[in-house]
Amino acid sequence: MSYVSRTLEPVLKRAAHEFPAVVLTGPRQSGKTTLLKHLYGESHRYLSLELPDVHAAAAADPRGFLDLNPPPVIFDEVQYAPMLLPYIKERIDAHRSARGQYLLTGSQNLLLAQHITESLAGRAAMLRLLPLALRERTDQPQAPLPWEKAKPNQRTTTWGLAELWTQLLRGGYPELAVEPHRDASLWHSSYLQTYLERDVRALRQVGDLTLFQNFLRVLAARSGQLLNLSDVARDLGVAVNTAKGWLSVLEATYQVFVLRPYFANIGKRLVKTPKVYFTDTGTLCALVGLKSIDHAAGGPMGGVIFETAVVMEVFKTLTHRGEEPRLHFWRTAQGEEVDLVVETGTQLLPVEIKLAATPNPAMAKSILAFQKAVGSKAGAGWVVHPGETRLPLAPQVTAVPLLELYKAKAFLQLASPPEAAMIAAKRFKSHRRLLDQGSSP
Repeated sequence: MSYVSRTLEPVLKRAAHEFPAVVLTGPRQSGKTTLLKHLYGESHRYLSLELPDVHAAAAADPRGFLDLNPPPVIFDEVQYAPMLLPYIKERIDAHRSARGQYLLTGSQNLLLAQHITESLAGRAAMLRLLPLALRERTDQPQAPLPWEKAKPNQRTTTWGLAELWTQLLRGGYPELAVEPHRDASLWHSSYLQTYLERDVRALRQVGDLTLFQNFLRVLAARSGQLLNLSDVARDLGVAVNTAKGWLSVLEATYQVFVLRPYFANIGKRLVKTPKVYFTDTGTLCALVGLKSIDHAAGGPMGGVIFETAVVMEVFKTLTHRGEEPRLHFWRTAQGEEVDLVVETGTQLLPVEIKLAATPNPAMAKSILAFQKAVGSKAGAGWVVHPGETRLPLAPQVTAVPLLELYKAKAFLQLASPPEAAMIAAKRFKSHRRLLDQGSSP
């Protein structure tokens, strides 16, 4: 399979140059091993700790195991052998000036973070690798976000909406991205089953996996909405604490991202209930049973899928730069709402997400309300839509196409140019009509 360049690459290189150890976490199949082998396959030994005989050997004699596998080394899936970490610390302290000696990966943040904090605090850089962002799928991993550009890039080229929705349905796991002819539905079904059987059982005692799978589907159906776990627990017939525990498992294994509301003393009653987004649109589509572009783009979940794509593009971009994303949403008790608030060092940038491909001034209403409420802390507002037009909607509010979030060339690169153009021409009109009928998600 071909290699896909990742936004995290320069961050990972810098961390390996500055720290004795680097811990790379993320969901299964997000490309952690591939990334490390691509950058350090020639300089570091590689060993997977997931194999039963390997982690049994590590548990039986940690010092002897490390003697047989000296640095520089890549230890994959280190959560299977956490007993190694104190001994890795011992060796790091004996050669503190050596950098990038131990490169570790893990798929379970909850347990791994605890062991890292106890054993390698101050000695290891912690980085996360999520499924591919859109900028990575179009070979532009370092593209800036629209509000980071001194002069926004003007675009007039027609973009194939059908290709966008094809990619949102498939999702961003590298295996599907580099093998466009793979059956995405079968892949996601197998992935979810493997995830349930391995990670959930490892992190929490779940007596009924079928009930947990129902929890996943209920959560997917409420993606992007205010999440009331009491209602979810009642619908499933489980205790609220059980639902909370299951949600923490999903967060720990990077399957969902909890977006929390922005709080400020601005004289308005603000909603304090969080929202939940799946980190991969393909996972979301698989859980709600969507397999075709028509049903995804024109159905009731269209707005949710598009909103998930935008929120996760920003989240993945910042995460893959080695930053801790400070993202929120804003909603008042009166119903005024901004889908995404990006907190920079000095400003709060409001972002509205609209499924309608034709922007209009009414789309700026919530952003203007936010800017008025927050005052000088509010920055320029942005309305992200799936169309082609960059358009000012109000003072300090600009509508931008989704492609400007990652300075896209086009998804048409997945097919030969003549074939891609023909596909786009056939599908563009019907999907444009569907999207133009939409409103806010």
